[in-house]
Amino acid sequence: MAIKPERPIYFDHSATTPVHPRVLEAMIPYFTARFGNPSSIYAIARESRRGLDQARQTIADAIGVRPEEVIFTGGGTECDNLAIKGVADALRNKGNHIITNSTEHHAVLHVCDYLSRRGFEITYLPVDQYGMVNPDEVGRAINERTILVSIMHANNEVGTIQPIADIGRICHSRQVLFHSDGVQAVGKLPVQMDDLNVDLYSISAHKFYGPKGVGALYVKRRTPIVPQAQGGAQERNRRAGTENVAGIVGMATAIATAEERREEYNSYVGRLRDRLMAGVMERIPFVQLNGHPTERLSNNASLAFNYVEGEAILLNLDLMGIAASSGSACTSASLEPSHVLLACGVPAEVAHGSIRFTLGIDNTEAEVDYLLQVLPEIIDRLRAMSPLYAQAAKK
Repeated sequence: MAIKPERPIYFDHSATTPVHPRVLEAMIPYFTARFGNPSSIYAIARESRRGLDQARQTIADAIGVRPEEVIFTGGGTECDNLAIKGVADALRNKGNHIITNSTEHHAVLHVCDYLSRRGFEITYLPVDQYGMVNPDEVGRAINERTILVSIMHANNEVGTIQPIADIGRICHSRQVLFHSDGVQAVGKLPVQMDDLNVDLYSISAHKFYGPKGVGALYVKRRTPIVPQAQGGAQERNRRAGTENVAGIVGMATAIATAEERREEYNSYVGRLRDRLMAGVMERIPFVQLNGHPTERLSNNASLAFNYVEGEAILLNLDLMGIAASSGSACTSASLEPSHVLLACGVPAEVAHGSIRFTLGIDNTEAEVDYLLQVLPEIIDRLRAMSPLYAQAAKK
C-alpha cells in the first residue's frame, strides 16, 4: 500500500508554475519602496519607470527583438485577443479572412468565433493524428482576402510543437501577417522571433515560473494593430492602463532565468517524462500517447486510458496527493471531451479518459515512481466497474 506524501505532488505545470524564488525577490521592492506609478514624473515614479524599462529590455533581449516591439498585458489570453482583434480591426478594409487551426487554445478560438459573428470569415485548418498542422494546408487556405494566420507554437494539452517557422515563411511570401500563441513554448523552446518568422507572439509569465496576471505581446515594427483597451497612453498608446510593474519585473526575471537553464530544464524534465510514460505503458494495458511522439514539449505526457473516465482518475489521484489535469486548465470544469483530442481523431469515449501530466524542474524521480505505484491500482479499480473493459480484457 502506497503511503500518501506529506506534501502534494504537482504534475500540472502547463496549467501554472510556482513563482521562482529569484522572481519573488526581484518583485518585492516594487510592492514597497518602488511602488510609484511609472507614468508620473517624481523620484519614486522614476524608480518604477526604470524597473519597467529594464524589464522591457530584458524580455526583448530574451526573444531577440527591440524593446519598443514589446507590449505588456494582463496575460496570454489578453495577448491573443489584442493580436487577433487588433489586426482584424486594423486591416478590415483590406480583407476579412483569418486562418487558424482546430486545436488552438480557447483564447484564440473564442476570439475567432467572436469575429465570425462580426463579418469575418474564419478557416479552421485540420490537424493530423498527432495534432500537427501541415504548412502546405496554410498556403492553400490563403486567399486575396486573408489578413492573418494564427497558429500556436506548442499545444497546451498534448504538447505537439508546430512547424511555425515554415508556416511563417509561407505567410510572408503571400504578404499575410502571422501570429503565434507561444504561451507554452517560452522556457522550453528557442523563441527568437526572427527565426520563427512571426509578426506577433503571445507570452504569459506564469507558465515559466513567473507571476500570474502579466504577459507580453511581441508586435513586429510597422505591424498594424488597433488597441483593444482605451483610457490612457501607456505602452505607446497600444494598451491603456497603469502597468503592473512588479509583475513585469517578475516576468523579466523569470524569462531570463528560464533561458539560462533551458537546456538543463529540457534534459532533466525530459528524462522524468520518459520515465513516467515508459512506466505507465509497461504497467497499464490499453493506454495510448496523445500528441506527437517526438515533436512535443519535453515536460508533457498526455495519456489516454481506455475504459475509464478521466475525472474519476483525477479525483483518485488527488486523494493520493497527486495533482494532474484532464487537459487545459481553462476548460477543466467542462464535461465535454477535449476539442484538441477530438480534432486529432481520438474517439470521444477515449478522449474522456485522457490525463495530462506536465512536469517541472522541482519534480523528482521518487515522485514519478510514486505515481507509477498508485496509478495502476487506480486504473484497475475503476476498470473493474466497466463492462466494456471486461469485454476487451477477454479478447
